[in-house]
Amino acid sequence: MHVLRPQFRIDEQRALEFARQRGFGMIVAADERGPRASHVPFVLDQRDGRTIVQIHFTARNPLVPLADGTRRFLLIVAGDDAYISNDWYSSLDNVSTWLYEAVHLSGVAHLRELDENRGHGDSLLAVSEARLTKQPWDLAQMEPAKRESMLAAIRVVDLVVDQVEGQAKLNQHKSDADHIAVAGRLAQSEESGHRRLARKMQALRPGLGYDFL
Repeated sequence: MHVLRPQFRIDEQRALEFARQRGFGMIVAADERGPRASHVPFVLDQRDGRTIVQIHFTARNPLVPLADGTRRFLLIVAGDDAYISNDWYSSLDNVSTWLYEAVHLSGVAHLRELDENRGHGDSLLAVSEARLTKQPWDLAQMEPAKRESMLAAIRVVDLVVDQVEGQAKLNQHKSDADHIAVAGRLAQSEESGHRRLARKMQALRPGLGYDFL
């Protein structure tokens, strides 16, 4: 069984900011048949001192009727991950492992009224389009009948978050020499996610002698 060490946990504010920046995750709830899941974009907001994750499903998604104001949902927001071979370390007798970042947000889900669909669509597009280096596209540019048909086909759900769990395993428990060695290997990878992890490892211990700067 994997037990998360205290040094791998990240505080609530950092976890929420991580989720906000990612903006995409997997939502899970259970009915009488077992777990149900969907991959969803989301908007994270603060309202009346509470953290709200707003998502949408197609109207026929089996998660829609589960958002009954009493059932708990879990949103899993995953970041980059990388396998670390035991011979990447500077020291001997290490164990192969995985580095990763992930946040879990959970709470009670509430189904919103249909008249909130447009507001949700506008908010989600504003956040998503801001990630791109172009003029933002918005729903006002869509042909009205098509837009209304699309909006009528979704249901919006508010997840009122009451539990936040953040995990970042980035070699924190290893020596400086091992930290440098693993970060260097990741920096040489062809996978962009591995290179991002290398930069985050560098940010954790910025004063070391990295050779990939």
